[in-house]
This record gives sequence, structure tokens and C-alpha cells, in this order.
Amino acid sequence: MAGAAAARLRAEIRRRERELRGLRERLAAELARGDAAEREEDGERERDEAACGARQPSAAEPARGDAEDEDGARGLRERPAAELARGDSGDADEEDEDGDEEEDEGALGFPAELPPLPARSALSAAEILRYSRQLVLPELGVRGQLRLARSSVLVVGCGGLGCPLAQYLAAAGVGRLGLVDHDVVETSNLQRQVLHGEARRGRPKARSAAAALRRLNSAVQYVPYRGALRPRSALRLVRQYDIVADCSDNVPTRYLVSDACVLAGKPLVSGSALRLEGQLVVYNHRGGPCYRCLFPEPPPPDTVTNCADGGVLGVVTGIIGCLQALEVLKIASGMGSSFSGYMLMFDALEGRFRNIKLRPKKADCAVCGDNPSVTCLQDYEAFCGSSATDKCRALQLLPGADRISVQRYKELLDARVPHVLLDVRPPVEAEICRLPHALHIPLRSLQEGEHESLRRLQRRIGEEKQRTDDQTPLPVYVVCKLGNDSQKAVKILQELPAEEFGSVLVKDIKGGLMAWAAKIDSTFPQY
Repeated sequence: MAGAAAARLRAEIRRRERELRGLRERLAAELARGDAAEREEDGERERDEAACGARQPSAAEPARGDAEDEDGARGLRERPAAELARGDSGDADEEDEDGDEEEDEGALGFPAELPPLPARSALSAAEILRYSRQLVLPELGVRGQLRLARSSVLVVGCGGLGCPLAQYLAAAGVGRLGLVDHDVVETSNLQRQVLHGEARRGRPKARSAAAALRRLNSAVQYVPYRGALRPRSALRLVRQYDIVADCSDNVPTRYLVSDACVLAGKPLVSGSALRLEGQLVVYNHRGGPCYRCLFPEPPPPDTVTNCADGGVLGVVTGIIGCLQALEVLKIASGMGSSFSGYMLMFDALEGRFRNIKLRPKKADCAVCGDNPSVTCLQDYEAFCGSSATDKCRALQLLPGADRISVQRYKELLDARVPHVLLDVRPPVEAEICRLPHALHIPLRSLQEGEHESLRRLQRRIGEEKQRTDDQTPLPVYVVCKLGNDSQKAVKILQELPAEEFGSVLVKDIKGGLMAWAAKIDSTFPQY
């Protein structure tokens, strides 16, 4: 009897799956009809640019696409209808299988236009049970829950901030979540990006997040966008959502998202986290300032530290992401925001929160002021002088003659050429891994002219000079994690007095120890 019952259940499941696939196909067909008129070659973008006097893209720009992944995948406005249908329905297992197929074909397309969420006048019995703990809150109630169900939120970045943010928005019953991310899941993400798991490594983060969220609440619509947000697609995308949450981790994207929200008239809930600190601000809401009101000019690129450079404790991103979710829910349900005009600062080490009152909206702001000069989106990578990615930057501070590759250094090492290898990473990084023959002196010690550190360097140079002709300059090769700090150290060492340190030839090793691990020694730890 038990076997027969199980067989009937399996047959019923297969029947329901066939029905679900049929519904998907019907939805895709309906959306395709609406897309046909909008698939002209960037028609809307060209009209917008003509209206605001924007420059025409150069011949090289169209090849990049509106938003492309690192593999050069197609622009994100291609293939919209079928992808939206697949993104909004189906269980997690089917989504995983679809993900494999999609990765063979290319990046997910940015839908040309999303259908509106259906009007709701009442909650079902199942919804009342699911959301019962928040329905009894007088501040929310049924009216607030219905507002959530009609709300759509665009999450820019499915990483340390975006994962907890999206998780709580899905759990609370927000009607639609757009998930934007160009990257794939890597092992180093798992310490803080809690929607992704070990089995999802190598998968697009947007699709991985959608699959995990669907397992949490299948009633919410999830629209994954695999690709980077670009100036030519951002405004069109932002206009389709009610609220935007900026969970990005680079300066160009922050300016892009903020400007797009101002031009589209959307509130922006922005969070950031680094090391043991976090910040939260709500921009462009109820007459409050925008991001440019606070930061009219971007910081110099070499002063910006990201999580890969400076590190971050995973729980800090979780706290800030949850606070972002709280503000989004308050805005979407009609409660209002606590941080429009205020910045929340969190110090994890001290366990302390501070609220800082911000300057009001600036009348002369370039984008939200009385006479704005920014009336359409621009090239934000050029504006900021850095790339729109969380990957560590490769600075070029020295001429090529003052640098060598890791391959060339390996040849010198194998040939036992007398030299000094100077590791200038911070002590905490040197404890993680190091080359055994390297002399460790942190860059900060060189910058401060620390006497004992300079004496250690002088002694090591003297020891190596005994192995070579005193008339030949002794090579001093400087290494760090990525080849950025080592260039700064070379500039300092080139100014050392010859009468104290003798004749030396100082060069840095391009790409640093991570290039050594990637190209020379695969067993060397990467971090």
C-alpha cells in the first residue's frame, strides 16, 4: 500500500511540474509580445540622450554592451521574456538546472519592461499565517503588508550586504526583488555572503541568490540580472522599481546608482562596511540629500580601500545589510525612514552606534540641485578614475624599468643571484603566509622612517653585498600582496642615502605574492 501511495504522489508531482512548465511558457509568450516593440536598437536610450544633449558613444563602447560580465557576455537587455519567466517561477532545483543551461548561452538579459505587480485588496489565509507575527504590529498591519506585496525593490550587489538584505525582504513578503550582480560565487565570499553555499561556487551570484531566496519564500517574484550596472541601462532599470538598495562596493557604482535614483525619483537605501565598521544612509527621500550632496567629488583612487584590501568581519556586513532591509521595509510599508538626513555609523569593536545629522540637500548640487548640470548618466569610471568592480586595483606608480615579473624573479632566485627580497605587507598579512627568505618590514615603518627597521635593512644589504662585487649595485626586490604597496616602498627606498646603504638597485615585483601563487607556486596560499 505504501508503495502504491508513493507512486501516486510521484505521478501527481510530475503532472504538477508539467503544468508549471506550461505556465512558464505562456508567461514567456505574453511577455515576448510586449517586448517586440521595445527591442529597437537602444531606442529609448537614444531619445533620452538626445533630450539631455548626451554625447554619442564611441565606436568601442557598443562592444561592451549595456552591462556585460567579465567573460564578455552579451548586453543585459537581450533575451528578456523567457529569462523573466524563469526568474519569477519554479523551484530551487529547477532553477539550478536552468542556471547550468544559461551559463552555456551567456548572461541573463535585462528585461525591457517588467509587468506591473497585481493589485491586492486582501491577504489570503496562507499569507495571514506566514506573516502573522508582523501583521499584529500596529505600525504595519494588513495595510502595510499589502503595500509590501505591491512593492518592488532593486538590490544592486548580491554580496555581503545584499545577501542579508534580500533575505529579510523576501521573508517579509516584498512583491518583487531585482537582483543585480556581475560576479560569480568564490570561496572567499562564503565567510559573509550567506545566501551562497559551497555547492554554488562558480555560479552567477544573482542566480545563486534567487535560488536561495526562492527556497525561503516562493511567493515573491525574483528577477536576477547577471551583469554590471552600466550608465546606458541603469536609468531604465531603476525606473521599474519602487526602491533601490545600494549594496555595491566601489565608488563608480555608488555615483551611478545615486544619480539614477535622483533622475528616476526613487529613494536609495545605501550601506557600506569595511573592517569592523559600517555605515547606513537613505538618500533622495522626502527632500533629503543625495549622495553627491555629501560627496560632490570622488576620492583619489589610491585612497580607496575595499574589502579585499582592508578586510571585513562577515557579521558586520550582516548587521548593516539587516539595517538596510529594515529601512526598505519601513519605506515600502509607509512607516517612513529613520535615516533620511542622518548617517548611522556602527563601530563593531566598541559595540556602538552613532547617528550623525547630515547637511541638508544642496541647492547647488550637480544632480538634485535647483539648476542641475547632470541631467543624464555619464561615464562614472572616468569620473572616479577607477573601475566599477570590487577587485583589487592594479596601480601603476613606477616606470616599467623599475618593475620585474614574478617569472623573472623566479629565474633570478633559481640562479642564486645575490639580492634582498623585502616584504612590505602589514604584520597581520605576513602571519598568514610569506616567502621564507624574505625580510619583513611593513610599508608604514618605511614611511615613518623607523630607525630599527632601516637598520635591519642595512644589515641585510651588507650581508648580501659580501657575496658579490662591491662595485655592482645590489638588487633589492620589494614584494607585497598585489604589487601596489611595493611600488610605494620602492619610491621610498630609492631616496635612501648611498653612503649608508651602499649602491642598490630597487625594483618591485609586479602582481605581488598573489601573482606568485597564481603563476609560480600553486601551493602558496591566496587570500
